[in-house]
Amino acid sequence: MNQVWRDGAKIHVPVMPSEVLSYLNILKDGTYVDGTIGLGGHSSLILPHLSTKGHLIGIDRDVEALEICKKGLSKCQSTLSLFNESYHNLDSILDQLEIDSVNGILLDLGLSSFQLDSQDRGFSYKIDSELDMRFDKSQKTNANQILNKLPEKELADILFFNGEERRSRGIARSIIRMRPLLKVSDLVESIRKSTPPSKRNKSIARVFQAIRIAVNDELKILDIFLSSFCDRLIEGGRIVIISFHSLEDRKVKHCFRSLKHEQKLSILTKKPLIPTQKEIFNNKKSKSAKLRAAERIL
Repeated sequence: MNQVWRDGAKIHVPVMPSEVLSYLNILKDGTYVDGTIGLGGHSSLILPHLSTKGHLIGIDRDVEALEICKKGLSKCQSTLSLFNESYHNLDSILDQLEIDSVNGILLDLGLSSFQLDSQDRGFSYKIDSELDMRFDKSQKTNANQILNKLPEKELADILFFNGEERRSRGIARSIIRMRPLLKVSDLVESIRKSTPPSKRNKSIARVFQAIRIAVNDELKILDIFLSSFCDRLIEGGRIVIISFHSLEDRKVKHCFRSLKHEQKLSILTKKPLIPTQKEIFNNKKSKSAKLRAAERIL
């Protein structure tokens, strides 16, 4: 998700934009939820398809991104409701708006360039900043606390289950030895000391993913959402989810299959869609994206 400027506002270049619009099958007077609105990249494409009776509900945990999004989408003609919240609280958000059901839901579970390029949030191993990694900067738990306070076994489990890192035990042991870890460079060095050069870059990426997932409770939040979203989709309503690693994609796949078995959903993507080579060339961060879509039938 690269970022660009439009009318003085920063936005991100959305992944698989035409596929998202196609599978959402937008009705001009419909109500749609962008559960990870970020800087508003996908929503900026959805809004022109909505009339003055249409309604877009944008949700994001990152208050900084939401402020930029608000400025970027300020000229929309349809109703826009923005919430500094997590998408797994969709039920309470819709209850607050007195909305029973919606025509479509979109989740883009990727990390934006706005977050990756931050100089002080620690999402990227290429920028030596504080070990933070919080989407919501008001929450207490951050990467520093996880890396410096958890026992070795718990830390190794996080690296293995959240990052699918085979060298999780050795890396966890190295982290313990190097405590306290205060900066991104400290974490990178602990991985360097415990991994072979040929596999190191992948290990670094997996470890950063694993810690970020733990800090933000991303898999639990996705589980909660997947267990309840279907009841909020109107019959014929669509759900589109873009994931960026196998853990999330697996959860989405199994959820859709389960709801299909219950005759609540019709799966629209037999296999996940992936970006075209042209899109990957223009936006390298889209390379690992997978899109799955389904429609409410009952």
